[in-house]
Amino acid sequence: MTTTTPRALISAMQVTLDGYILGPKDEVDWVDSWADGLELLPPVDAFVLGGGMFPRYEQFWTAILDDPSAASDMLGRDPYPREIAYARAAAETPHLVLSNTLTDVSWPTAQIVHDIDEIGALRQQPGKAVYVVGGPGLLNSLIHAGLIDELHLIVHSVVVGDGTALFGGIPERRAFELMSAEPMASGRVHLTYRPAADAAER
Repeated sequence: MTTTTPRALISAMQVTLDGYILGPKDEVDWVDSWADGLELLPPVDAFVLGGGMFPRYEQFWTAILDDPSAASDMLGRDPYPREIAYARAAAETPHLVLSNTLTDVSWPTAQIVHDIDEIGALRQQPGKAVYVVGGPGLLNSLIHAGLIDELHLIVHSVVVGDGTALFGGIPERRAFELMSAEPMASGRVHLTYRPAADAAER
């Protein structure tokens, strides 16, 4: 009997030294580029996002490809080549958007799913890794459901004291094992974790 190995669901998030993804005024000026997370992952053929994040995500990456001047206004600079590459990949790659409030998406590669079990079903299908883009509510729900296989954190050397915590919605204690720690430019560190039970089996 042939068995299918679950494809990995991998998250990559950018976080401050004290564990926040947004500052107290929703600022995120320490992030150089939102494209940096994808570059840390193996090849992926699906993206997963939460409904709260998706409208701004869709607007931003569509602008990178279709309206460079608007993208430059949002960024305060011209888009980096890696951001253009991300936008092209995103435009061609299926996106599952977990939401109970969104009723429609205009991005041709996106579809709304209403139950986390649908993401679990995606994990069981043949294919490459799945990029869990975020936001934190989705990430916490997937961790709680045991659906995150690998967690990449880009830790920025800044402390903001308050804001939106990356792990503010975890309902119970979870253990992770550090797989690697790599220095990056501008004082950042790339940390890779796996759930402790999963790491112990490998």
